[in-house]
Amino acid sequence: MKSGESVVGAPEKELSSTPGLDFLKGGGEMGALIRTLDWSETSLGPIDGWSVALRMMVSFLLANRFPLLLWWGPEYASIYNDAYRPILGMKHPRALGQPVRECWEEIWHILQPLIDTPFNGGPATWMEDIQLEIKRHGFTEETHFTIAYSPVPDETAPRGIGGVLATVHEITEKVIGERRVAALRDLGTQPAESKTAEEACAFAADTLANHAKDVPFALLYLIDPDGKRTRLAGAAGISKGEPAGPLIVELDAASEPVASWPLQEAIRCEEIVIQDLQGRFDGVACGPWSDPPRWAVVVPIRSNKAHRLAGLLIAGVSPRLRLDHLYRSFFELVAAQIATMIANARAYEEERKRAEALAEIDRAKTAFFSNVSHEFRTPLTLMLGPLEDELAGNALGPATRERLDLVHRSGLRLQKLVNSLLDFARIEAGRIQAVYEPVDLAGLTADLASSFRSAMEKAGLRFIVDCPQMPEPVYVDREMWEKIVLNLLSNAFKFTLEGSVVITLRPHHHGVELSVEDTGIGIPERELPHIFERFHRVRDARGRSVEGTGIGLALVSELARLHGGLVQVDSQPGKGSVFKVRIPFGANHLPKEQVSTGPAHSSTAIRSEAYLQEALRWLPDHASVNEIPAIYPGAASAEVRKHVLLADDNADMRRYIQRLLSAHYQVTAVSNGEEALRAAQERLPDLVLADVMMPGLDGFGLLRELRADSRTQSVPIVLLSARAGEESRTEGLEAGADDYLIKPFSARELTARVGAALTLAQVRREAQVGLLKREAQLRRANQELEQFAYAASHDLKEPLRIVMAYSQLLGRRAAGKLDAQENEFLAYVLKGSERMGVLIEDLLRYARSTSEPEQPLEAVELNAVLKKALANLQAAIEESRAQITCDPLPSLFIEPIRIQQVFQNLIGNAIKYRRQNEPVFIRISAKKNSDEWIFSLADNGIGIEPQYREQVFGLFKRLHTDKSSGSGLGLPICKHAVEGYGGRIWVESNPEHGSTFFFSLPTTLERQVEADTEPRP
Repeated sequence: MKSGESVVGAPEKELSSTPGLDFLKGGGEMGALIRTLDWSETSLGPIDGWSVALRMMVSFLLANRFPLLLWWGPEYASIYNDAYRPILGMKHPRALGQPVRECWEEIWHILQPLIDTPFNGGPATWMEDIQLEIKRHGFTEETHFTIAYSPVPDETAPRGIGGVLATVHEITEKVIGERRVAALRDLGTQPAESKTAEEACAFAADTLANHAKDVPFALLYLIDPDGKRTRLAGAAGISKGEPAGPLIVELDAASEPVASWPLQEAIRCEEIVIQDLQGRFDGVACGPWSDPPRWAVVVPIRSNKAHRLAGLLIAGVSPRLRLDHLYRSFFELVAAQIATMIANARAYEEERKRAEALAEIDRAKTAFFSNVSHEFRTPLTLMLGPLEDELAGNALGPATRERLDLVHRSGLRLQKLVNSLLDFARIEAGRIQAVYEPVDLAGLTADLASSFRSAMEKAGLRFIVDCPQMPEPVYVDREMWEKIVLNLLSNAFKFTLEGSVVITLRPHHHGVELSVEDTGIGIPERELPHIFERFHRVRDARGRSVEGTGIGLALVSELARLHGGLVQVDSQPGKGSVFKVRIPFGANHLPKEQVSTGPAHSSTAIRSEAYLQEALRWLPDHASVNEIPAIYPGAASAEVRKHVLLADDNADMRRYIQRLLSAHYQVTAVSNGEEALRAAQERLPDLVLADVMMPGLDGFGLLRELRADSRTQSVPIVLLSARAGEESRTEGLEAGADDYLIKPFSARELTARVGAALTLAQVRREAQVGLLKREAQLRRANQELEQFAYAASHDLKEPLRIVMAYSQLLGRRAAGKLDAQENEFLAYVLKGSERMGVLIEDLLRYARSTSEPEQPLEAVELNAVLKKALANLQAAIEESRAQITCDPLPSLFIEPIRIQQVFQNLIGNAIKYRRQNEPVFIRISAKKNSDEWIFSLADNGIGIEPQYREQVFGLFKRLHTDKSSGSGLGLPICKHAVEGYGGRIWVESNPEHGSTFFFSLPTTLERQVEADTEPRP
């Protein structure tokens, strides 16, 4: 029985004292309860009159650990075991001996037929899941059971059946748990059409409406971005706009109305429980049960943004269930699932907005490229036309013609880029108007390819053109086909350094195939899926030039698509590539309105000359610097001119800069970073001028190599780049460049920057020479000062010894003859002499510590050195009662007297600056790192203030003014001794906990010797 329970009946007796109750042995609490109950007041009568069958069944029931219930006799009196007690709840112990119609009166109408059937001779009854609404905890509760009711024979009964045995298994938690899992699963099936947070909340509300047994009603409120109000986005069981379902709830109101949800409080808390719903609202929905919910919970819905909520869930609590921790956890999981749904919807919405913004930006970009390309074409025409007229004449001098040729070539290249951008803009906007007409594709292709033959031969490449006549007409736009062929040949020439380039034209199924095959560098497999993407460039590709926009192959792909064809590539790194363009025969696949009609747009045709001139500029320029005449008058003589090393892969840019600088400097021009590095190593330049973008070793790589070489690390380096912007300039300067010049630049700016860099380098060199001279002078002066200090200190020792000896002699001879004042004067003399002796001795040690350490001849056991230091401090150790512990120390090749002085000074300081009336604890240890031994000496003394930690190692720095203070040379002596071996010394201190001095010595001083077997101090 539980505490506080009582049974009205006979007084409790010992089981052994009552005859005939042996069958109740081992029956646990229920056995004792059955024994003490006054059964004469029940329909079963006293225990003495129970039948053998009843006694046997009670014994069986009490011994069983499964919940069992026995209904006996025509009144169905109840007898049950300990395992059945939790099912009864508050009905226990009153239910013992009570008829079932009284015990379970609320469900008697359900139980009666199930019990009567086996009791009256019918078959046993069984139900896997029976739902019952019972009152066992003070309220009507939803429960679920698996039951089996079996008849129990009894010969003494009128019909031979004494009662019914009920085997009961409560599955309430299992059923409700599975039901809640199903609700969460249904919430997780968010449909794809939920594109907004509101739609997600509406779906969640509809889902919860199908699970009203656990959620009688639900309200989903979304919090506005400003956090001032919430909006009802989903409702189940309560209509929107009802008193219990307001559409908007203000969050910044001074006080909430009584008849409202406390959402402000819910935002500040994890979860709140609201009771007495009927008193707060009128007409709250009843849900699936006969009585309405009495409670509700408000659970925050988390957001994917930190410290912010997406909304709030208000959920009704079933009136048939207890609000236990499992129920609360279910509501939290529901809120978490809804939070995920809202986050997904908002992520989709944000992604859609981003996509729309990107699409708008893309449209604006396309329009911009189209407009700008059109605007560029007019000034380009006005530039190229007069230039070609001038170049066609014979009145130009060689220098002028060369400069105009350079301008003309650059203008053609710019025109090529502008027209490619314009084509892309037209394709993107769907405004490109092709003119497809039947052409002799073999002849057209062969003519276009022939323009590259001279460039191929100059590069030493075999060039094969194999274009036989086609069996059927091929409809192409001439300008587009020209761009396809020239771009593919230009690309093959650029990335084929040796071997051959083969262009073929062949029938292929129902069309024609153009193939451009080379033996070039090939394309890595990872790059092949992206090779036809706009502005994509293969990283670290070694070609004749790194110049390019990544437009050519993408344009080929788009133009092939406009012909109803496609482009493919097969490539192996180091072996070469094959590009294939396939287009169908005939014109059925082409728009009828664009077949054999006149051109409806301005031409973007690019003469093959532009491609050829660009390709020729990729070839090595073998012109020597000495072949280029000085253009500017008054050039300095070659003997005194500075040497400038120029590296740029663009031949026109290289020749232009070379011509500008050759009037003032000796210029060596190379085409890439590797050549520049070799040239700098063969002849040290006064300045390096390098382009950032070069094949192989680029400008930044050249900069790193030059800075890493001791011979060239001080040479000034100026980088050239077409990358504009503060970030690019900062990147160059941070990499170690002396200057960063952005293209385009004027001739005056280039010469001024180069001159300034050379002047600054000269100033730095002169300053460095001056510093070296000054450093040497200071070193000599320091050595002289140290020698003087050593000599002066040594010479002072003798007269000081005489003063101390005679003062002591005077004190002994005049003992008792001097008055108090004379004795005081004599004590001052002796104490001053002792202080002077300490100071002189410290000066001698300091002078010795600053000299270079001599190479030791044998390894030194630092434990032995420490013992000598402790022996010298024995008197101070005993006087202070210091306790010193030490870990094993290594053996190093080092002068023992110096490291002994370090230990002695550090330990002496720890003893000297101890706390009053406290024992001294000193711990010495050593730890080996990768390249040094670190020694530490920790004490519990008075410590050092943080601002003085660096000053303590300075000469004559005494932070404590008590009479026991020393000369201020102890720690400087330690510093010089340690640094003399390439080590370092420092201190960590806290006035509350003492100090720890550290010093390190390199492991190069370490040698393998036998371990010290003597006891450690």
